[in-house]
Amino acid sequence: MKLQAPKGTRDFYPQEMAWRSFLTDAWREVSTRNGFEQVDGPIYETLDLYKVKSGDGIVSELFHFEDRGERELAIRPEFTPTLARMVAAKANSLPRPIKWFATPNLCRAEKPQRGRLREHWQWNIDLIGVEGAMADAEVLFTAIDFFKQMGLTPEHVRVKLSHRETVRHILTTLGVAEDKMLSAFDLLDRRDKISAEAFVEGASQLGLDAHAVERFEQTSRSKYSAGREAGGLNGLRKALAMESDESIADLLALDAALDAFGISEWCEYDLGIVRGLAYYTGMVFEVHEKSGAERAVAGGGRYDKLIELFGGPSMPAVGFGMGDVVISLVLSDKGLMPADDAVAPKPAYYVIAASDNGAEAMPGVVTKLRSAGLHVRFSYKSTRNVGKLMKDATASGAAQVIILDDRVAAGIASVKNLANGEQEDVPLGEIFGRGR
Repeated sequence: MKLQAPKGTRDFYPQEMAWRSFLTDAWREVSTRNGFEQVDGPIYETLDLYKVKSGDGIVSELFHFEDRGERELAIRPEFTPTLARMVAAKANSLPRPIKWFATPNLCRAEKPQRGRLREHWQWNIDLIGVEGAMADAEVLFTAIDFFKQMGLTPEHVRVKLSHRETVRHILTTLGVAEDKMLSAFDLLDRRDKISAEAFVEGASQLGLDAHAVERFEQTSRSKYSAGREAGGLNGLRKALAMESDESIADLLALDAALDAFGISEWCEYDLGIVRGLAYYTGMVFEVHEKSGAERAVAGGGRYDKLIELFGGPSMPAVGFGMGDVVISLVLSDKGLMPADDAVAPKPAYYVIAASDNGAEAMPGVVTKLRSAGLHVRFSYKSTRNVGKLMKDATASGAAQVIILDDRVAAGIASVKNLANGEQEDVPLGEIFGRGR
């Protein structure tokens, strides 16, 4: 019987695992330098935790089960509910602001497709306890800081921004009734997933006349550059015939914060971005590969009511998630994926034996080097052919090769630098001293 990994999951052989570790290390490095602390939670939670946030409809999208105590549980499909539960449980004792990040693996029972698998790893950044555009911009800066580290530029990806209250004001002006607002948000969220005809039909069902439907469709497709110098928000106000800046005050504050963090060139305003999840309360964003060839690289926004929903106090919060699958595709498509030898751990030394005496001494030499904190590998082969053993050393990616021969009894070894081919005789004691 031939067994395979479950559909929508991946096996991580050393090469793939090296990339995943490289990526998660980059997430961790960027998070830490931006002041975020790492957290994690259980890989499964009570099913009710996800119902609280998303309703009963979420159950069909989860891998869920009953434990031996007949408790309904689910493997985590996202991290935000766990985060909200954790914050709510200790809200009064946690120092403010709460700046947390996590890199969990998540599972969702859905049809696998390009950019979306049933299991993936995700980077979550959350800033809790701070209101206002500066907090929003800091979270955006953290995402962009990562893009820069990976070699991406504004020519590769765009941060598409909107604000749910601004969109709500515009929809109200167009004639969308309050009881139709969530339907309007849902239609906007599906804008790029349905045909233009289906979009117009959906807008008509919101109770809008033909002129309002046309303006609704135009508004959802329009994009405006971020930054005060670009003047995109002035263009937005004029295009929508807004008489004052009051209706876009939230975006104006965000615009100033983007300038302050120096990230305006990465961003644009797109009022079709609303993030369909109902818990978002303010600024929302998605990061897209510029050509539109991939799914969203990252997405998030402000969710000021969520902690309260999980039994905690009312606390402002903003954050985002970024999955490993899409960002890997984007980096690969742009030729920015690091080479295998750039992400795999490389030995400081590879030890080979050129004589029987060298072979006898090799375990002790390797042990001392490893005890000194060095990454060391050695040959298991019985051959004393140095040329053949050098091929293995080169394949390992080691920086240097230690050759042990009969002089090992006198405490001498040859050390060859594989980068430049230089070889010298070195006392073993000196080599051992090169550790930690």
